[in-house]
Amino acid sequence: MGHYLFQQLRFAREATIEYVKGIDEKQLEIVPEGLNNNIKWNIGHIYMVMEKFAFQLTGEKAVVPNHFPELFNPGTSPKDWAIETPTIEELNVLLNVQQERMEANLSERLAQPLQEIYHSSTGLQISSIAECLSFCLYHEGMHFGAIKGIHQRLKNKD
Repeated sequence: MGHYLFQQLRFAREATIEYVKGIDEKQLEIVPEGLNNNIKWNIGHIYMVMEKFAFQLTGEKAVVPNHFPELFNPGTSPKDWAIETPTIEELNVLLNVQQERMEANLSERLAQPLQEIYHSSTGLQISSIAECLSFCLYHEGMHFGAIKGIHQRLKNKD
């Protein structure tokens, strides 16, 4: 059995993917009034942050498809999108593959320190691979909550 951190990351990832599977593609792209982002943005953003923390900061090769930074990086919004976005099926495939890559590349390196301590915009200091992945767990849970909140708002509007 693998490390509990990977079990929890897999649990969070499977919950995220399963939840969005049943949502109509058009609903995924609606930005509710008063918000800056939609469900699809949250999914792509989860992917981008995991690439940064589980791959880039740990010295692994990040896999960032074309246009993902301009679509899904912090500070971006679907309100500014002027290019075609990936489908939810494409995003879900990327999320599944990302989970597999993360476990394969980092399962034996959790205690390894980062080359340089990372300081988040909120003041959090991250100094090891385990801390990077722990942050990813928190981050995905936070955005899963945002996804559920947006979906609930859209359902109540109908």
